[in-house]
Amino acid sequence: MKKNLKIIYMGTPEFAVPAFEKLVDNGWNVVAVITAPDKPKGRGQKLIPSPVKESALKYNIPVLQPTNLKDPAFQLELRSYRADLQIVVAFRMLPESVWNMPPIGTFNLHASLLPNYRGAAPINWAIINGEKETGVTTFFLKHEIDTGSIIFQEKVPILDEDDLGSVYEKLMNKGAELVLKTVEAISKDEVTPIPQDESLAKHHAPKIFKETGKIDWNKPAIQIHNLVRGLSPYPAAWTELDGKNCKIFKTRVQPGDSQPHSPGIFDSDGKSYLKFQTGNGVLEVLELQMEGKKRMKVEDFLRGYKLS
Repeated sequence: MKKNLKIIYMGTPEFAVPAFEKLVDNGWNVVAVITAPDKPKGRGQKLIPSPVKESALKYNIPVLQPTNLKDPAFQLELRSYRADLQIVVAFRMLPESVWNMPPIGTFNLHASLLPNYRGAAPINWAIINGEKETGVTTFFLKHEIDTGSIIFQEKVPILDEDDLGSVYEKLMNKGAELVLKTVEAISKDEVTPIPQDESLAKHHAPKIFKETGKIDWNKPAIQIHNLVRGLSPYPAAWTELDGKNCKIFKTRVQPGDSQPHSPGIFDSDGKSYLKFQTGNGVLEVLELQMEGKKRMKVEDFLRGYKLS
């Protein structure tokens, strides 16, 4: 195995950390890391490094933080590392002059079973659409986003009790293993990338906006339940309750369609339950957060708040 392959790693959030650390811990030669610039945070607007930068500094690996990937000075510096291979995990779109730079090319880890769920929010949309499985894919980059030839894929089940947080965790760890497997196979010249089958591209995964999370109570209970799961813990599905914005993190679909109310009307005993009528079925809210308050179980919320 050619462990002397020079690798540039590109990533920013927590999702990209395990794959990076797995490569370094397994002796692969990561010569530099590219990540987003530090971001001002909190009251004092103190500059905070990305999770990937924090990890790279721990390993004493050089970090580049370009604001513009097309900047000639950045590209010159990137070229100076003479990388054989670039790896992208949860980073931004690269110009061709960057992804085409190394002789082996650049591969990306995507958190879906491509070509399904191409786009910015694949984990969210797989759960929102009620999928029973998802996975991770490594593929070589080319012009159109998320369309390059597939190197490897691993499936991961989505269980009924899963939400965005738990599926994110599973895919982050499975993805780290897949990145390592991909690098090992590339170094031994044992990859045969397969073009994506367009007929399998059934769903897209566009960016999540605030409006995406607005609950439409006319929809069936199961659809709203999946929306809640797909956006929990962040950014969270939401509705208006007593004229205030209310985030909903956990729900349960009630068997039967028992309440004679219009969709969006709620029923509560003021102590232990809060149930909403939907377009089809009843949805019980288990965890929520009223505007200006912290997240809490519904019993704790009802103990301190009188619903009108």
